[in-house]
Amino acid sequence: MPDSLSMWVTLAVTAWMVSLVPGYENTVSLPDIENEDFIKDCVRFHNKFRSEVYPRASDMLYMVRKISVIVEVSAKTWARNCQFKHNVELHSSYKLHPNFSFVGENIWAGSLSLFSVSSAIADWYDELQYYDFRTHKCTQVCGHYTQASICPVVWAASYKVGCAVQYCSSVYGTGISNGALYICNYGPGQYRSRPYTEGSTCSDCPNDDQCLDNLCSETFYVCFTGYYSIVYPDWPISVRNKNLSLFLTVSPPILILGILTTIWVKHRYPQLF
Repeated sequence: MPDSLSMWVTLAVTAWMVSLVPGYENTVSLPDIENEDFIKDCVRFHNKFRSEVYPRASDMLYMVRKISVIVEVSAKTWARNCQFKHNVELHSSYKLHPNFSFVGENIWAGSLSLFSVSSAIADWYDELQYYDFRTHKCTQVCGHYTQASICPVVWAASYKVGCAVQYCSSVYGTGISNGALYICNYGPGQYRSRPYTEGSTCSDCPNDDQCLDNLCSETFYVCFTGYYSIVYPDWPISVRNKNLSLFLTVSPPILILGILTTIWVKHRYPQLF
């Protein structure tokens, strides 16, 4: 009888410990490019950061999405490769979009539990701390923010954005396993000395544009795509899937505590084993 009880206790503890180990790919679902909340977040957070640049921009365009399905598909297709490098077709004339000679791209990679649209775009935008607008010099990495060969978060002329996130068992080029690869494509891409023109907000907007959230917005695009306010109740910026993040943080201590408790019970009440 003691041997039988000991076997059942061992099996129960083993099953319990196994249940605490999360299956990343199945536990964490990532949004598809047609997920409306995902789309809104991609647009909102880009426009939020574009509206907050300093020095102020006189010609920053409002980004839209729905008519940029082509760039979303491009981002999704490239993300499936699970490689932390830029699409080789970015600068091939009209290859990724019929209206743009080239498009820009930003890439983020990290653990599934840490991914969120807001945190990824914030990481790109935070590169501004290394960029001096007036001298046009960068002390560290700031290509995502401003002026590398890829299209940044705050290039004034880019007004279409399409993003995708992909689960990757391994993100090549990073050493990340069971991670998320988030890619945004922008159109049109632009090359010029600075990402935008400094000046009074919206003072250099194209004719007939309205000033919306400190950004130049063509009425047609807002009416056609819908207006995604940059101010909404979900602030502050936080990582995705708080419940999972908490679980991943708490489960190891619980596992250790369970093992220690089992050992203590076995020594305190040996008759049960």
